[in-house]
Amino acid sequence: MKRSILAAILLSGLSLTALSQTKVEVASVVTAEENFNKLVDRKGIKDGFLGVTDPEGFVFKPNVVKITDFYEGIDKQPGKLSWQPKFARISANGDLGFTAGPYVYQNGKTDDDKVYGDYLSIWRLDNADNKFKLVTNLGIQHPEPEQDVVTDFKEPDLTKQKAPSKDPFAGKKILTGTDGTFNHSLSLSTLAAYKEFLSPEARYYFPGFEPISGTDKILKFLANEGITISAETVNVGRSNSNDLAYTYGTARIRKGNIVNNYNYVRIWEIDASYRWNMLLEIFSTVEN
Repeated sequence: MKRSILAAILLSGLSLTALSQTKVEVASVVTAEENFNKLVDRKGIKDGFLGVTDPEGFVFKPNVVKITDFYEGIDKQPGKLSWQPKFARISANGDLGFTAGPYVYQNGKTDDDKVYGDYLSIWRLDNADNKFKLVTNLGIQHPEPEQDVVTDFKEPDLTKQKAPSKDPFAGKKILTGTDGTFNHSLSLSTLAAYKEFLSPEARYYFPGFEPISGTDKILKFLANEGITISAETVNVGRSNSNDLAYTYGTARIRKGNIVNNYNYVRIWEIDASYRWNMLLEIFSTVEN
């Protein structure tokens, strides 16, 4: 299915009646992330995750498992984990958001014991208590960063705030179709697929490398690494305002004669023509 067809279906499935606009700020999801970091610092990794998780929240260990099932089934995790949100967005109606940024994990007393990387957290607003709950959290490991990360917090475009579709499953079908179309395009041409679907503000998170920002730099990285990707969608989620979404699934990535398995999570945003563009993609290695 072509992207133009998907966009047409999306337009036909949306009500153009604007919702009453309430105050929505990206700072709310950033604050949720910062409070999560403080909770982990006070109570440890296990209790910190259990204290903020959404009932349907999931992690990759290495396959998809509920956050509650995983952390309730393990002993208290050693070490100190800290992180800082540097990249964040929130949906127009404030029910879905994400943050990403650098983390440091230390399980020892010296700098040699530190592990560096970057994380992604997706948050969903719980209407029962009006608090953000963690949908998923995953990260990549890479060498110690050489430069500070520039902060990029962007307020939502409230013109994208729409009434929910009359068909509650329509948006999910469209998003599943978009992710599937991208995966099919990857099987034909990695570079062409990314060139077609990437947002100009896109970020790319691949294990072993610091995050890559911008379409040109991402395409250059993919060309230089010479990788090919085959992927399959597992599930999707989106905001009720139909402007921010996530998908996740499995991938096999080949570089030369080396093939590895990964889980992926993608963040999608709607542009002015109601096309879903990929704002962020992160790969998590499936350890054998």
